[in-house]
Amino acid sequence: MMDFGCVFFATPDAWKDARTAERLGFTHAWLYDSQMLASEVYAALALCAANTRRIVIGPGVTNPLSRIAPVTACGVATINRLAPGRVVLGIGTGNTARRTLGMPAARVEQMRDHIEVCRGLLSGKTVPYQEGERRRMIRFLNPSAGYINIRNKVPIYVAASGPRSLEMAGEVADGVILFGAVSPSLIGFVMDRVRAGAERAGRKFSSIYTLCMTAFHITRPGQKLESTEVRRAVGPFVASSSNIFALASPDKDALPADLRDDIRAFANAYRVEQEPPETRHLTLYSGYLRGFRKEHEALVTERMIRATTLTGTREEIVEAILAMERAGVRQVAIQPVVDNQRTLDTFSREIMKNLRRAPARRSKPVRARRLPARQLRA
Repeated sequence: MMDFGCVFFATPDAWKDARTAERLGFTHAWLYDSQMLASEVYAALALCAANTRRIVIGPGVTNPLSRIAPVTACGVATINRLAPGRVVLGIGTGNTARRTLGMPAARVEQMRDHIEVCRGLLSGKTVPYQEGERRRMIRFLNPSAGYINIRNKVPIYVAASGPRSLEMAGEVADGVILFGAVSPSLIGFVMDRVRAGAERAGRKFSSIYTLCMTAFHITRPGQKLESTEVRRAVGPFVASSSNIFALASPDKDALPADLRDDIRAFANAYRVEQEPPETRHLTLYSGYLRGFRKEHEALVTERMIRATTLTGTREEIVEAILAMERAGVRQVAIQPVVDNQRTLDTFSREIMKNLRRAPARRSKPVRARRLPARQLRA
């Protein structure tokens, strides 16, 4: 049975959206951790924890460079104290959080090290921690004092779009967070890499929980996807997710053949060459994921809208989600762009309820294909 989540910017009022999502039957609520665009994520998650009872919450996602690993582990363990057993730690390389500082995203190996320290601490272990030349053993010193909760497991999900991060997720993560992998070819691309990593680590591919964050919009009869209304509703997400796919796959041949050129066209979607590097990111990321940028109009085509978002008629969206489920995606998480409450209500009423009425159409997930050895770590 498909789980349904929602994704928001971290704000002091995000708890209101999380509570609405819980009431409407969503299973997960994720908050972006991007310090230059929104509020402090753990403060916002604390309010979500205090104002909900069932919905699973977590950063979607944090990164290894915004906080040192012990601080990340303490933050999520504190939220787990407020919402016992319904917290997930989502972590990625920080494509947005880092680039809004004008800095590069973290390396995959930095993310792996961060995960190892967090997982050890959250399991109550004493683990090695290193800063420069200094290597020390650390652990939570007051785990039973009521400050944190490490009794209830906190799963760690890795956000991944490129071959190396996808394979690493398959090797070490409890789950993988996909960003805009909606079309069959994109799902096949990411699943193949996750499976390759899982097999290399001797893990069962089926044990890894897979979720896809995406945008959503129901079109009116006869409405073109390349319209102003549709681009305003999902265009910011199309540009963001496609840009991340492009940057995460420097070898363009690793991308799905049917979308290769379309995705690569987004590689320079957030660049302003005429401004100095000290300040250009201030222009590039102003209003990021908030409004549609006119310069992205030629890139946000019907093909890319359908490939990365759930956009179309109600029937088309239901069919797309069923296809995602058959391919092994276990959660669809919607990121509202225009109106959070209205988007949640529409998705619950028009999509979730219709999916619940169609259980007989479901089938077993399709097994991801084996990648030839020469394609691994492309």
